[in-house]
Amino acid sequence: MLSQIKSLSQQHNEYILGLFRYLHSSPELSFKEFNTSKKIAHELETIGIPVYRVGEGTGVLGIIQGEKPGPTIGFRAELDALPIQETTGLDFASKNPGVMHACGHDVHMANLIGAAKVLWELRHNIHGSILLVFQPGEELLPGGALDIIRSDVFQKNKPDIMMGLHILPEMKTGEVGFRPGPYMASGDEIYLTVKGKGGHAALPHTLIDPVVIASNIVVGLQQIVSRKSPSTVPTVLSFGKFMADGATNVIPDEVHIEGTFRTMDEEWRAEAHQVIRALAAGIAKASGGNCIVNIKQGYPSVFNNPGLTSEAQRLAKEYLGDKKVLSLPIRMTTDDFARYALEIPSVYFRIGVGSDENSSLHTSNLRINEHVFEQSVGLTAWIITQLLCNYQNIKNIQR
Repeated sequence: MLSQIKSLSQQHNEYILGLFRYLHSSPELSFKEFNTSKKIAHELETIGIPVYRVGEGTGVLGIIQGEKPGPTIGFRAELDALPIQETTGLDFASKNPGVMHACGHDVHMANLIGAAKVLWELRHNIHGSILLVFQPGEELLPGGALDIIRSDVFQKNKPDIMMGLHILPEMKTGEVGFRPGPYMASGDEIYLTVKGKGGHAALPHTLIDPVVIASNIVVGLQQIVSRKSPSTVPTVLSFGKFMADGATNVIPDEVHIEGTFRTMDEEWRAEAHQVIRALAAGIAKASGGNCIVNIKQGYPSVFNNPGLTSEAQRLAKEYLGDKKVLSLPIRMTTDDFARYALEIPSVYFRIGVGSDENSSLHTSNLRINEHVFEQSVGLTAWIITQLLCNYQNIKNIQR
């Protein structure tokens, strides 16, 4: 089957490239991917794959039923783009002002459609079934994964294994990377409102200065990382927004602070929320003010099933060769693929799209090396077919 997959993926490369360019030129924001979902549904239906919509939203599911008995494997791609004005100058650059596929979701969709074409043609030799998941809203809390998971179609065809991939511009095109176990962080948004008593800056003894209080809170909360967090658990607490709307001689009544908290352990995550609340309130109270703490809980951490991930990594080496398959470091970014991994043994891996431009994710000049599809489509189809075929043996190595 290996040679068949490689041959079919090359046959479909021009189609996949054209689809990628169309998707790149037509980005839509989170939960507004109406034309994107129509395009995806149309492409799946043209192939012959049964298509299902998720509720009233933009999620699209497709099912490839193999002709041999076996388990179900799900594979996710995201639909949404980012609110970024593209500056690449590409002929197929975004036609939608202020919206750009700057996180590679266009690559993910085109890759999964390409793999679906290959898998559809091989369905007579496939064990079990493949659930193709085209998910909206990965870039915007609460994310679209929950709606997909709760849908009747997903539950009736709930995968035994869940998979997803993501581009990585820092990795060379043709390379892939895996990491068993904890891989990506949870991500929570922290909103603090520090209240005091404003007035003339020349009369600080008559005020309760929220700027000073807020500054002490920002510094004090760093102790959570340096002194409170378990030394073995990666943790990040950063504040990127500090708004004190006063003047050179005016102290405001309140200050607003916004930041992010990220870690890779769910028990410590819950504990840290309580520490943040208590410490911020305590510092404010000690200075005569008060602090309102709002923690908007984001995505959980991404955990790769060790046994499955090691097997997928081995299969990637069979397809690409040992030198093209890398081990990934822990990454403190987030992804709501974590929702699937909480319920289903999962594998989330990276594909390199590196080009000479040295661009990076979430930037206006992100450029994809289009040769990525020459390897990624066949690799995706290969890993899926082999995990399905060997599922009974793989179950024994899952932990």
